[in-house]
Amino acid sequence: MNQQDKMNQQVIDALRQTVASTYALMGQLHLCHWNVRGNSFFSLHDAFQAQYTEIFTAVDEIAERIRAIGGLAPGGLGALAQMSGIKEIAEDATADQMVAHLLEAHQKVLSDVAIVREKAGEAKDLATEDMMIGRKQVHQKAVWMLTSYLG
Repeated sequence: MNQQDKMNQQVIDALRQTVASTYALMGQLHLCHWNVRGNSFFSLHDAFQAQYTEIFTAVDEIAERIRAIGGLAPGGLGALAQMSGIKEIAEDATADQMVAHLLEAHQKVLSDVAIVREKAGEAKDLATEDMMIGRKQVHQKAVWMLTSYLG
């Protein structure tokens, strides 16, 4: 394997990790959307839905990018959960616990996105690097909003 192939494989591996953490975040957003309770129900229910809807499209695009550059996208709920590094929240968590949990999950995805962006830059894969810059903006906005909610 030459140097460029090694760099491309590092991009694929980092993208696979990002698919896993993004998919796990989407699942946690669904769980929180379904089970949130309290005075903030309507605003959080809608906010969580907006986030998981956006992420559903994004995770598909990331997986398809893996395929476009010669890799295989990871799959299977068990495998994705294990790869993700994101723990599951209890169904009966409070609204504040949910927001704090999702904030942490978005930060994990941001960390994974940064690694992909770095590896893509090293591999001169501008399309992947650009995709990750866009993902960074989305997750940074979510972090800002969730942090603001928590005060």
